[in-house]
Amino acid sequence: MAALGSLSLLIALALAVYNLLAGAVALRMLAVGRKAPVSPERLADTARRAGIAGFVAVTAAAFALIWSVYANDFSIAYITEHSNRALPGPYKFSAMWSGQEGSLLLWAWLLGTYGFVLRLTHKTDVRLYAYAGTILAAVQVFFLSILNFAAPPFALLPGYVPGGPVPADGNGLNPLLQYPEMVIHPPMLYLGYVGFCVPFCFALGALMMRYPGEKWIRITRVWTMVTWMFLTCGIFLGMHWAYAVLGWGGYWGWDPVENASFMPWLTGTAFLHSVMMQEKKGMMKSWNVWLIFATFLLTMLGTLLTRAGLVSSVHAFAQSSIGTWFVTFMLITLAVCIFTYVLQRSHLKSEHRLESLVCRESSFLFNNLVLLVACFVILWGTLFPILSEYVVGNKVTVGAPWYNTVAVPIGLFLLFLTGVGPLLPWRATSIRAIRRNFVLPVLVLWATVIVCLAVGVTPWKNGSFSEGHFYALVAFALSAAVTTAILGEFFGGARVISHQTGRNLLSATYLLTRRNTRRYGGYLIHIGVVVIVIGLAGSAFNKNQEQEMALHDKLVIGPYTLECTGFTQDSNPNYDSEFAVLDVSKGGKSVFQMTPEKRVYAASQQPQTMVAIHSVPGWDLYVVYEGTNPATNQPIIKAFLNPLVGWIWAGVALIVFGTVVALVPSLSPATASLRVPARTAPVEPALGGGM
Repeated sequence: MAALGSLSLLIALALAVYNLLAGAVALRMLAVGRKAPVSPERLADTARRAGIAGFVAVTAAAFALIWSVYANDFSIAYITEHSNRALPGPYKFSAMWSGQEGSLLLWAWLLGTYGFVLRLTHKTDVRLYAYAGTILAAVQVFFLSILNFAAPPFALLPGYVPGGPVPADGNGLNPLLQYPEMVIHPPMLYLGYVGFCVPFCFALGALMMRYPGEKWIRITRVWTMVTWMFLTCGIFLGMHWAYAVLGWGGYWGWDPVENASFMPWLTGTAFLHSVMMQEKKGMMKSWNVWLIFATFLLTMLGTLLTRAGLVSSVHAFAQSSIGTWFVTFMLITLAVCIFTYVLQRSHLKSEHRLESLVCRESSFLFNNLVLLVACFVILWGTLFPILSEYVVGNKVTVGAPWYNTVAVPIGLFLLFLTGVGPLLPWRATSIRAIRRNFVLPVLVLWATVIVCLAVGVTPWKNGSFSEGHFYALVAFALSAAVTTAILGEFFGGARVISHQTGRNLLSATYLLTRRNTRRYGGYLIHIGVVVIVIGLAGSAFNKNQEQEMALHDKLVIGPYTLECTGFTQDSNPNYDSEFAVLDVSKGGKSVFQMTPEKRVYAASQQPQTMVAIHSVPGWDLYVVYEGTNPATNQPIIKAFLNPLVGWIWAGVALIVFGTVVALVPSLSPATASLRVPARTAPVEPALGGGM
């Protein structure tokens, strides 16, 4: 299988090179109208077919690696390093992306898959798709070159000869990755990372060919939204993995690799908002082009940070030489983008100008500016250790407190804009409209503040001002106001339809959404963001307790009392484990049992914590078995009471639902028209005689 995999990657590279060169020549011939023995259309079609064949070749390589993992072929260095015989079947599959070479192969395969779909749908707009497919082939050449020459996944063990001895077993998968979510989190994240290459290729291709109108945006809308949804799911699956596996009680630590996935999400979100300005008003054309360019380059930067070992992270791989490859590719890509933009910038002139600072256009602009400020802040903090080492010789790490101080106010302002946007009309806003649209949300905001203060959610903690508590209070109040504004949009439209058709409000809301799925799907996404913000705000009120617990010792946290009723051990071929058995009571009544676990994996001899979590809508009871105190040989239990964490995961589900709604085509005008029951026309008396 190693020979098949290596040959498949070499064939895939050759096909990608042909796709790039033949496609570029064909497009050049079409541009200048030069006659040749082979028609440019025919040459472009062979390039497209080479791209499709390249997908088959990369698929064969991916299959060869997975087959080798399941076959325990330890003659391949990658498999020896990242798998072992006792590894459960699902985790053998995830071994494909657990190391650098395999993860790059996954990237190349997903890129080939996106390219396969793109090339099959080329008849939508043959010339634009030819440009996009050729640019995509250039990206494929880069990744396939790395896989063939810099990080080959099928490299054999040093000194191995066919038929010779091989290790009896491998080193095993990283224990941190032996968790169900890690079977889907990396592919989901990669679907987002790789997917942003497609709108990048369309944007660059449309700019190169001076594509008329905004059709390229409508073509790429589905690509961009699906990619954004995948990236969103990947980020939050990673958060949930960190919460359930790392055992520190949190879900986001501003880790450099977490930041690397968040930055393209921010610019991608800005792009999804600002393209509506280009579609509706012909504005922000240059802005949109550079947003998608920046998003693609940030996905490359994130891959560089992870793969080249430039930053210290639980997610990052060891240092390697492929960093030079990525830096070179990013510089070439940036140079091509700048050159194309300078050459074609006259094609990107805006058709309209901003007429007022208080209108929906300005809310989109402010939204974009704040998202980019947030991205820059996170980029600066992520790269600061690298820059400080280069300038002063020491790595100065920027910690979570710095990020929170800067990012939380930015996030709250974004939340404010989320509620303001739907309340503002296009072009200009009158004072009367502002008064009418904003009165109810503002009243709800202050009512929420009063209720929060009444129930004890105050800006003070232990008698002194708490920044975290203050921001939580602001978040709750803004969330209530934003939700009111968005629900008001649903209710207002549904009420009109209900009045005109006689439908009940629920049915009218469904019809309203189906008539403009993009708009109301977006509102559902915004509600999902609000729900997530409420969940994040709950972290200001986290509690934790830690103590040694002998048999029948008790630990009290919040409304719960944890009593240690036993300890037990278990083992299987993959790992040995120790459990603490805890009875949990509330109000003096036993309600459930929790069994936090500590594992030691046989292949690597690395320990791993398995957290016990009990979730209810108001909070999570989160219990960690931290091991034993060497001095006393007593087990150590740490318990957290984390309010509103479940709201975060519920908000993500709502975002996914809203995205799916926005992707559904709206009803056609004929189908969406109101069916008002016709009144019976009066019968006029017949005029004598008839015809």
